[in-house]
Amino acid sequence: MELNICSSSKRLEEVKALYMKAFPPEERKPFSIIEDKVREGSMEILYMEEEGRFLGLAIMILHGDIALIDYLAVSPESRGGGVGTRTLALLKERYPERTLLLEIEDPDEPCDNAAERRRRRDFYARNGMIAMDYRIWLFGVKMLVLTDGAEVPFSRYHAIFPEVFGKKAAENVSLAE
Repeated sequence: MELNICSSSKRLEEVKALYMKAFPPEERKPFSIIEDKVREGSMEILYMEEEGRFLGLAIMILHGDIALIDYLAVSPESRGGGVGTRTLALLKERYPERTLLLEIEDPDEPCDNAAERRRRRDFYARNGMIAMDYRIWLFGVKMLVLTDGAEVPFSRYHAIFPEVFGKKAAENVSLAE
């Protein structure tokens, strides 16, 4: 399996289609903002493939010594075969000098997809990601911040948003009580 930077229009269309299908509307950024941030150098759109077959996407925010997995999705036909686990390993190899972070919906928050949220948390835990000791509100969604081992205080995590997306976006990221 390979992890590649998305540069062809064919792969970009596959990434966009999976992005729209895999993430609820309230958690998606307009894709044009992601593309703008890629051009600025603060984000990367990556895709996974094996023998020419599209397997999934990883959209990364790069800020100082942090690589934040903004979106990670495996195509439905490729799920359950270790693609997610291999992707996390490849991301750790790609960013060896950076702390890997990601956010997941709070699995303890009452919701219709609680079992799915717990499976997601357990998947990341099996792959060495640990939860920070704080929860956040991210554009109205209660989330956990996970790291690949390094402690990242909220202030350092939060600093990503005003610098990459601007002060107005940063106002939508706060500590959860």
